[in-house]
Amino acid sequence: MTTPTTAATTGPAPTIKCLVWDLDGTLWQGTLLEGDAPQPDAAALTTLHTLDERGILHAVASRSDHALATAHLAALGLDDLFTVVEIGWGAKSRAVQRIAETLNIGIDALAFIDNDAVERAEVASAHPAVRCYRAEQVAELPDLPAFQPPFVTDESRVRRHLYGAELSRKKAQESFEGPAGEFLATLGLTLTIRPADEDDLQRAHELTVRTHQLNTTGQTYDMDELRTLISSPHHQVLVTSLEDRYGSYGTIGLAVSELTAETSTLQLLLLSCRVMSRGVGPALIGHLVREALAAGRRPVAEFVPTDVNRVMLINLRFAGFEVISRSGGGRILLGFDPSAEPHPADGAVRIVTPPAQPVPAPSPL
Repeated sequence: MTTPTTAATTGPAPTIKCLVWDLDGTLWQGTLLEGDAPQPDAAALTTLHTLDERGILHAVASRSDHALATAHLAALGLDDLFTVVEIGWGAKSRAVQRIAETLNIGIDALAFIDNDAVERAEVASAHPAVRCYRAEQVAELPDLPAFQPPFVTDESRVRRHLYGAELSRKKAQESFEGPAGEFLATLGLTLTIRPADEDDLQRAHELTVRTHQLNTTGQTYDMDELRTLISSPHHQVLVTSLEDRYGSYGTIGLAVSELTAETSTLQLLLLSCRVMSRGVGPALIGHLVREALAAGRRPVAEFVPTDVNRVMLINLRFAGFEVISRSGGGRILLGFDPSAEPHPADGAVRIVTPPAQPVPAPSPL
């Protein structure tokens, strides 16, 4: 039985989003700095490609000469498989932390594989939530539940490319001289908002189980529940996709609202962490507010606090929502302040919607 060497095994943990690899003795057999020209381990190659197909990212945290190691990865044709590469002589726990920050994913969604027990122990000590594996376990990883996302969608298969485009954006932003708002204007951001359909069910479900930071309630829906909501006259389910001059971000958002004759209650709003700094949250909330007001409904939103989603409450408050009530479990009900102005529709994010399909006012629940 494969058991990761970390305290994180004592409780439930999320599906792995990124596997961090050591190089010498793990990805390949041999030591590059000793003059070897090591070839990748066959089982490691299989695991690399299998997890990549599932949308699980790969990164490197290794002690070696950076130029030499990256050149060898390129010579092997493996460099494109690794979204982030941290090679140097510092502590691997710090490299793992930087990888999580670069990818903007939780540290508990990382796994680490290394042939050196001391290196694994150092990472596990600094980051108990990181699941650590021995190099000889590499062939077993694809069979573990932690490496088996509930669904593998078309978007999963290109996730590495989506993150690569995002890193290009970050580099451009770092070199941009001027306010952040001006940089956003250079991207040509286009947010498409449309009603979800049958083809969106897997990705919508995937978003509910993968997205934790930009998530108003933490509510998850299985495929049947989403299918029921899509066909319900009392609900509206919207999916959003984003693109800019660097390419597509893919399907990055989901909004589920309950409709009555008087109110439109946002039961779940979530956005991929990849768009955290793109101004998408205010733009989407503003669109939902304008849509509800145009239909004669008061915009209302539910919020359930977690350890990581406070930014969504801030987004709602800045969008003009005020607290109506609080209930058990910290649940907050917010309503749009009638004296507030919705977020403008002509900001840095251009909104595109399909031809309007009027939603009839449902009968009282």
